Amino acid sequence: MHKEELHLKFFMCVIQSRQLVRTPQRTAEEASTCSMLIQKPPSKTDALKSLDTMDDPDTVEGIPIFKNEWIMTHEEHHAAKTLGVGKAIAVLTSGGDAQGMNAAVRAVVRVGIYTGARVFFVHEGYQGLVDGGDNIREATWESVSMMLQLGGTVIGSARCKDFREREGRLRAAHNLVKRGITNLCVIGGDGSLTGADTFRSEWSDLLSDLQKSGKITAEEAAKSRYLNIVGLVGSIDNDFCGTDMTIGTDSALHRIMEIVDAITTTAQSHQRTFVLEVMGRHCGYLALVTSLSCGADWVFIPECPPDDDWEEHLCRRLSETRNRGSRLNIIIVAEGAIDRNGKPISSEDIKNLVVKRLGYDTRVTVLGHVQRGGTPSAFDRILGSRMGVEAVMALLEGTPDTPACVVSLSGNQAVRLPLMECVQVTKDVTKAMDERRFDEALKLRGRSFMNNWEVYKLLAHVRPPVSKSGSYTVAVMNVGAPAAGMNAAVRSTVRIGLIQGNRVLVVHDGFEGLARGQIEEAGWSYVGGWTGQGGSKLGTKRTLPKKSFEQISANITKFNIQGLVIIGGFEAYTGGLELMEGRKQYDELCIPFVVIPATVSNNVPGSDFSVGTDTALNTICMTCDRIKQSAAGTKRRVFIIETMGGYCGYLATMAGLAAGADAAYIFEEPFTIRDLQVNVEHLVQKMKTTVKRGLVLRNEKCNENYTTDFIFNLYSEEGKGIFDSRKNVLGHMQQGGSPTPFDRNFATKMGAKAMNWMSGKIKESYRNGRIFANTPDSGCVLGMRKRALVFQPVTELKEQTDFEHRIPKEQWWLKLRPILKILAKYEIDLDTSEHAHFEHVSRKRSGEATI
Repeated sequence: MHKEELHLKFFMCVIQSRQLVRTPQRTAEEASTCSMLIQKPPSKTDALKSLDTMDDPDTVEGIPIFKNEWIMTHEEHHAAKTLGVGKAIAVLTSGGDAQGMNAAVRAVVRVGIYTGARVFFVHEGYQGLVDGGDNIREATWESVSMMLQLGGTVIGSARCKDFREREGRLRAAHNLVKRGITNLCVIGGDGSLTGADTFRSEWSDLLSDLQKSGKITAEEAAKSRYLNIVGLVGSIDNDFCGTDMTIGTDSALHRIMEIVDAITTTAQSHQRTFVLEVMGRHCGYLALVTSLSCGADWVFIPECPPDDDWEEHLCRRLSETRNRGSRLNIIIVAEGAIDRNGKPISSEDIKNLVVKRLGYDTRVTVLGHVQRGGTPSAFDRILGSRMGVEAVMALLEGTPDTPACVVSLSGNQAVRLPLMECVQVTKDVTKAMDERRFDEALKLRGRSFMNNWEVYKLLAHVRPPVSKSGSYTVAVMNVGAPAAGMNAAVRSTVRIGLIQGNRVLVVHDGFEGLARGQIEEAGWSYVGGWTGQGGSKLGTKRTLPKKSFEQISANITKFNIQGLVIIGGFEAYTGGLELMEGRKQYDELCIPFVVIPATVSNNVPGSDFSVGTDTALNTICMTCDRIKQSAAGTKRRVFIIETMGGYCGYLATMAGLAAGADAAYIFEEPFTIRDLQVNVEHLVQKMKTTVKRGLVLRNEKCNENYTTDFIFNLYSEEGKGIFDSRKNVLGHMQQGGSPTPFDRNFATKMGAKAMNWMSGKIKESYRNGRIFANTPDSGCVLGMRKRALVFQPVTELKEQTDFEHRIPKEQWWLKLRPILKILAKYEIDLDTSEHAHFEHVSRKRSGEATI
């Protein structure tokens, strides 16, 4: 690390919220030293003296300075709290409503107030901006309470013809100038964001006209000389290029999958074919992901119309499915579906075709606006909250030269993109489809969309070969605790393996079953209908392989297993390490293997996300919503909720962010009795407001002494006469239930990618008539890192692992904890250094997005 960098990055490494992120390298003494530095930070001069005399360039006075971490000075940490002083922000929602918009509005209001800015609601979208009056009202901290779990948009939305005319924009400008508002956050689709950019480009001329007509003074014009615009994309269609997911898309998928799962049961009962029409305008994302998530027989999307003989192909596909023993067919149709000539393909057309040619009992269900309704998913709440924070920072850091930007999601990272670049690419997609350039339209949709389409085509449109001559034998197994989505990963792995001509075996009960020979061959129909089923159909155990190497080696030889796909949690990862170690004694273990992280704890090194975590988060959120409703009804009540996760605080932190918790106690961020006291005092003050309820989350192993019972008793005692306390241990309900659309889709793509890698690695390891894989890269974890799915050797991940506590040493989500605390109104410092950086659409599109 260069001293020039250390000049800016000294002493306070990974300090957030006036506490330290615990790392295995840091001793209690070092932590104490760091705590002292927070209370009394050194000057830059003193810091540089230390840098000049230190021996280890990666430490300062014995305290680790972690590479790639941005460390701020004391003054820089406090800059965010005064960033908005003297400024005003307006937030509006425009166009179609989308679940999660309220989370974004809440974050904009609270973070705006936190920075010292005044924040205004603009009710009824652009119409409210044009009409002014009571439509533009100042927001308070309490005015956005209880918004997180509400669908739609609380501040209203409307289509506005007036704003399309210059006269309407002139009135809107007048309303903003009179209130001193020069920062506008627009949450909507491409039309709403394009309107915002037009408004900004005309701003100087509008001010000039208003001043000439005497509607504003020269002083008012000078104070409002430029307008900052930041957009957040709120649309269930996910049709905006530049972001992997728009606010509302995941929730819409939840509504769709609830209906698909319900319809599946009645379709099986009567051996019916169901044609489901989903929304999306001219974008097929909802239809495509729904098809992946439910294992549909066919999907019609506008970006890739079927071939001219699609009627024959469709009927053959449905017949083959029935002949393999299936009692139902599911066909998904996007509302904008067309054929190669641009002619619309309607759900009624498809029904008539199936009835006429096959005689199947067929029903049509048009889902309509139910997809926009209901409670937002955990994903959309977190996405809306993160985007809202980024929007405020982008607005307050903006200058007259900063182009209007849109805050978007790339992998698990937030990025700022030029608004009009994104709008232009979105328009290019429509133009490409209008001109029948469908391959180009697919590419313009982005890597994520293309990945989904390629996996769907493999799973739905390719016939598995009849002959397996010259194929490889790959075994699939589950290891560790059950997690929703495991079955979807197994299904994808098995079917992709069969498509490649491989022989695929399934192992029951993990490594224990592998040792006992509980192995059978899986055919195409074996995994039929597995995508929507929770738990583990194969059975799973926490047993590790080391004690059974002899039996496992014998069965690898007996069943001629040449590759192993292990789907599971931390035990799957440590089991992989043991297999690598066992290769020294047993040549039979020298076969390629890949670990697909699947655990509600999200604690597998090498991956930012694990299959099953999203389902667990939604379960926690649903419970917290009901608990908050109870607390709001009884008034002056605080609930303490214990979540799972082992030593990993991911569930507690992210659920706290999604449910609007007042605190979330985790192992990675040590807390003391003083911190508990601060939380109690915070809740005492909260009970004096109109928000007379509290929600506190506690990770199950956050502290061996401050147990859930201890915290409950402490809160009960300290809250006497002010609030009541209740506790709830959620337990294993977090591991159950049907997987969410996110987990189904993620698991399906992970399984497909793992099997593709496996086939290549087996071929690469084939020597002298047998498989011999003994290189580090022949045993990998497949994980999502920032923007891409990557294979990482398990042996290389050892240094990144805290084995005692079964967690990775560095975890990306810890940087989101300050947002949780700020939104709960704690007086803490927000690390502004971690905010999204500005980049261009072309650069983003070159990366591999996965979700």
